Amino acid sequence: MTGTDLVRMGAAELGAAIASGATSSVEATEAYLDRIDGVDGDIHAFLHVDRSTAVEQARRVDARRAAGEELGPLAGVPVAHKDVFSTSDMPTTAASKILEGWRPPFDATVTARLREAGLVILGKTNMDEFAMGSSTENSAYGITRNPWDLTRIPGGSSGGSSAAVAAFEAPLATGTDTGGSIRQPAAVCGLVGAKPTYGGSSRYGLIAFASSLDTPGPFARNVLDAALLHEAFSGHDPRDSTSIDAPVPPVAEAARRADVEGLRIGVVKELGGEGYQPGVLQRFTESVELLESLGAKVVEVSCPNFDAALAAYYLIAPSECSSNLARFDAMRYGLRVGDDDSRSAEEVMSLTRAEGFGPEVKRRIILGTYALSSGYYDAYYGSAQQVRTLIKRDFDAAFDNVDVLVSPTTPTTAFPLGERSDDPMAMYLADLCTIPANLAGNAALSVPCGLAPEDGLPVGLQIMAPALADDRTYRVGAAVEAALADRNGGPLLSRSAYAV
Repeated sequence: MTGTDLVRMGAAELGAAIASGATSSVEATEAYLDRIDGVDGDIHAFLHVDRSTAVEQARRVDARRAAGEELGPLAGVPVAHKDVFSTSDMPTTAASKILEGWRPPFDATVTARLREAGLVILGKTNMDEFAMGSSTENSAYGITRNPWDLTRIPGGSSGGSSAAVAAFEAPLATGTDTGGSIRQPAAVCGLVGAKPTYGGSSRYGLIAFASSLDTPGPFARNVLDAALLHEAFSGHDPRDSTSIDAPVPPVAEAARRADVEGLRIGVVKELGGEGYQPGVLQRFTESVELLESLGAKVVEVSCPNFDAALAAYYLIAPSECSSNLARFDAMRYGLRVGDDDSRSAEEVMSLTRAEGFGPEVKRRIILGTYALSSGYYDAYYGSAQQVRTLIKRDFDAAFDNVDVLVSPTTPTTAFPLGERSDDPMAMYLADLCTIPANLAGNAALSVPCGLAPEDGLPVGLQIMAPALADDRTYRVGAAVEAALADRNGGPLLSRSAYAV
């Protein structure tokens, strides 16, 4: 097989080819490393790539297989890893200057499970600093560009991961979803992206943004590949106190089933209408009609408290980030500025945080500190948590009557770089549809559902399910994917600027 043949393959297909001996993990890894060398100068999806380390990982997988060891379906397949997961053999910076060059002494649980499953980590991907953003323009190390159109954002905060998969620099990638940071970049890059049930994937070794919201999840070019990666790194972890002690839902089995016959699907009334791009609504409506034609029963569902989700999120998430980022104090690790024996510890701390954190991180720390301050806690943070409970009740009431809920993943397609940089509220609206599932802790997935006619850019369909019913999202997503592929004569990504 040529390198082009290898990078065109989906992850499951490539894993099968490696297992059969048609190719090797080393050959596949080198093909992707060559692809990164060829195109990442345009995309800037990666912050760190170490060819020798990646090839050595691949050699070890090939040796394990040659020794007769029974390996999983993704053994030997390369993966791009978001730079928010601790990795003992390469830097972990969360795209922040305050952690520039830091090498953790341990692997995150997600990292360790990728290695155990035999996946080959190509490198660490760019992101919004500390996962705070919706465009990957907040990285301290430069912007990432959307492979569909280099003048547009790849989404965020996991934009490096989405861009890497969309540019065929990796068949799979990891991300984290705090308010939509997997689903939103997946939607605008024409990929599948999943937010597992909160607690279904471990946060141990994940650099925290908002601890009650952060959720590791997969990116892939098709639903089955996303499901296989989801299964590879999910499951109970005793080192994470929020980890759910329950079996991983059978998401790969559901993806292979790809059948919606008899399912009850609810269209969320509040996630659509004014403010949504016409082409996004058109493709969403067509997707709902497609589901109905495949045998699903479609009804409209009202979740009235979703209208307050954005406001609640932007009190809860900054409050938690204010607490979590207090550890970056110039005393223990990371950047240290002004430590010349003439300044107090408080002055060194202040200078370090001023230089080490970017504008968006500072903005959220200030907002969160204010919301948690004496006299304002109940009015702001406490009220936001009450709204969070109401949103969860809306979901519970809806799931009494339907199996899954659907909506557009994002109100618009990928917007131009720089368009919202000076307008935080406009930027925050990019996560309007995805935030409710994070506040409730439910499972959710975005699957491509076509191109918006006005700009030719990808549109995502969001599928939401109850906690620990992740398999329902994959079942519906796979059905949509198969039907659209039949209708359009192939996958959506084959029409992107960086298709191979």
